[in-house]
Formats: sequence, C-alpha cells, structure tokens
Amino acid sequence: MPTLLIYNPICGAGTAEQLINTHVLPLLERANLKPDVVLATEHPGHAGAFVTTHLEAHAGPFTVILAAGDGTLHEIIEALVNTAPKGQRAAAPPAKLNFALIPSGTANALYASLFPRAPTDDDTAYKLRSVQALVDGRPSAPLTLALTTLQSPPNKRAPPRVAVSAVVASTALHAAILADSEALRAELPGLERFQRAAAQNLARWYHASVKLFPTAAASVVEVYDPAAKAFVPHAQSTEDDPIVDLAGPFAYFVSVVNVDRLEPQFRIAPLWRDAKPEGAALDVVVLRPERDPSVQMDSEETREAFSEKVKGVMGGAYQDGAHVGLTYTDDGCVLESGEGWPVVEYFRCAGWEWEPDDIDDRAHLVCADGDIHEIVKGGKATCTAATPSDDKSGFGVYI
Repeated sequence: MPTLLIYNPICGAGTAEQLINTHVLPLLERANLKPDVVLATEHPGHAGAFVTTHLEAHAGPFTVILAAGDGTLHEIIEALVNTAPKGQRAAAPPAKLNFALIPSGTANALYASLFPRAPTDDDTAYKLRSVQALVDGRPSAPLTLALTTLQSPPNKRAPPRVAVSAVVASTALHAAILADSEALRAELPGLERFQRAAAQNLARWYHASVKLFPTAAASVVEVYDPAAKAFVPHAQSTEDDPIVDLAGPFAYFVSVVNVDRLEPQFRIAPLWRDAKPEGAALDVVVLRPERDPSVQMDSEETREAFSEKVKGVMGGAYQDGAHVGLTYTDDGCVLESGEGWPVVEYFRCAGWEWEPDDIDDRAHLVCADGDIHEIVKGGKATCTAATPSDDKSGFGVYI
C-alpha cells in the first residue's frame, strides 16, 4: 500500500520535524515501512494539492502518516472531496485514504478524542499511538464527514458551496471565536488566543431559525435527558413529523463528528464517545438565552448577565463534559444536580439547517474545521452527516 509521510513544520509548537526525524522514521524503518514520499508542507493548501495529485497518479487505497493539526487534515479531506467528480463528492476519494495521525497542532481535537490521554502517559509514546497502530497492522476506523452546504437565495442564481468537516461545523459563538482568533494568532499562537476571542464575544446573541433532522437509526431527533443521563426522543419529533424547529436567538451552536472534545480538556459532546452513534449522525450542542427563566427581555444588561452563564457552561465542558447536566431553577439559577430544565440542549440528529436573520451579520458566519465561511444574505446553511458507503472508500484513522 502506498504510504505518504506529510508534516507541517510550523503548526503548533513547531516540533513536528524533530518528532519525525527522531522517532517516527526510526519506528517505520524497524517495521520495514519506508514511506514512498516524505513531504514538509511549505504553504497553505500544499498538503491537499499534493495528496490530490498523488491520488490521481496512483491506484488506492493508500496511507498518509500526518504530523500536523486538525487544520491540515481538514485541508486534505476538503481538497479530495471538493475535487471529486460532481456526483461523487459526498463519497470522498475514489479509494480509501487511511491516516496515521501524529498530533502536532494547537488543539488536536480528533487525536485527543480518539486517544484520551492519561496523566501517566509518556509524551512521545502517546503521540505515536496512531502510527503504532499502523505498524501493528490494526484496522482503521472510518471517519464520518459533516457536509455543510451554503446556499444563496433563489434570486441570486448562484451555485451552492460545500464545506467539509471531520471535526466541527458551527455557527454563533464558536464561529465568532474562530473568526476573531485568527487576528490573534501572531500574538498568541497557542490556545490562549481562543480564550481571548471568546471573551470578546460572550455577550453576543445570534438571531436565526434552525431545523434539526432525524437520524436513520432512531427515525427521530434525540435530545439528552440530564436525569436519565442518556439521549431520548425529542418531544417534538415523531415518526410522522420528525423535524424539530428551534427559534433563536442563540448564544452557542456547535455540531461535531468523530470527536467528543474540541481541545484535550474541552469535552463539549461527551456522549459521542460514551454512547457512540449508530450510522451517520451529528452531536449538536445548543445554548439559547431565552430558555433561561430569568431572561425577560433582550438588553445589554441581560446579555452581560447571561454571559456569566455561558462561562459556566464552557467551564463545565472543561470538567469532563459536566455542562450537559446543568439545569435551571425557577428563578434562573444554575444547578449541577441534573434535575429541572436543562441549560444546554444537546441533540443527536442527522443534520441541521441554519437560516440567519438578514439584520444579524455575525449570525452569517459558519465554521468548518476552523475555516470561516459566510452565508449570503437571504441564504442558509444545511449540514448533514455522511459515512463511507463501504470499507473501500472514504477516510479512516488507525487507532
């Protein structure tokens, strides 16, 4: 099987090249797995273009050993999906592409989700776990993709654009954080830039309407019940009428595939790992201010007060996903008991549709694995989960 070794020398702390030379290449040599090509990326888009060209010239399946972050993985997957023949784009590459990941980026959400780290783990051995799985001959696990279609209004007569995610597709606060964090990258190359960007956007509300679509496995949209500590059918979703409508405003709207966390300690969708979905699905985490019993009107003071509860939800995500158990009292206080009205709405569905209000510019931002896209005024974004059609297509990761 053809094997490419690709590393991004400047992502994260800039340690990928040293790790490759000191540990990865010797490990592969001992296993008689010499890469056909070793590539250091030189500019954005380099990895995606290189893999696309290689796939066109060689019959698959093949393996990519990738020392980078989620952004470079996203770049490769999006390049292959969006350059495939028009009728095949949801199926990804014409032959299966398996990744052996080496976490070298800033957040490494996919790796941290597939390989939760124990405090006693040796740093180097931990980073080589996916490569070791390749060396040991273990099978790869298939990746689910989130395909977000950005549609213009009919009068624009413009073709839709598709953004591909292997980790996260989001709007509202999360998309705003990713958009603003890029301006801080030079000053704060680590995770601190996301915290700074979050502080700038915590008091903002985003006006849009949302539809959630049922999974094939459940036939309905499911929602997390803090008392049962499990997903249950949503009260508004039946087999005859399974679509759930959500009215804004929204403070937070994030959907994930393949991951339960967006940083090693930020476990935003804990049931993705604890109760893995069957078939194509998205875990969607939503925070709507007007569910708070203490919110009576939209004002600057109300938004500032609610931002403290947003901080509490984000803090709960850093406490092993405790935020999904938070509930309101009748007067809007937040409890950790799991009894009462849930603060966070945590859904499992096959997809969602986000239609932003024209007057809310920030509600038009959509994040797909760190790439920021903008919905045209009068348009909408529709995100659906897609899985490989068989074990010979799509993308996989050695675990």
